Amino acid sequence: MSAETRKVLEMLAGGKITAEEADKILEKLTAQSADESPSAEKSKDNAASVPKPRYLRIQVEKPGQEHVNLRMPLAFLGKGKRLLAVLPTKVSERLSEQGFDLAAFAALDDEALAEAIENTNVEIDKGNGKKVRIFCE
Repeated sequence: MSAETRKVLEMLAGGKITAEEADKILEKLTAQSADESPSAEKSKDNAASVPKPRYLRIQVEKPGQEHVNLRMPLAFLGKGKRLLAVLPTKVSERLSEQGFDLAAFAALDDEALAEAIENTNVEIDKGNGKKVRIFCE
């Protein structure tokens, strides 16, 4: 994790910036670092691999209630696992109602967490209009 990324995460954890502001800053940092890498190296990497997911998306829909649509950079996870506490309480509660405990991710080591999250694709449709989707994009 770069010093710039760490600083952004510290500012977010300290409440100095919002999650949306942190997301925008991290996107700019990622774009800037991609521009600085050699073009031959980039083309070799692009040809050899599929782009890694950058965001965790959590969507919860219940008829007659406000929908949850959360897009969180995966950079918040890993070394910044404690930042799961930044999630709105409603999101955690709704996921808990569906049997998803995000706190369990904190028990995983960094590599296991990254692999688990990147391969996550959960869709629940109860048939009565209630839907939960968790995936990476």
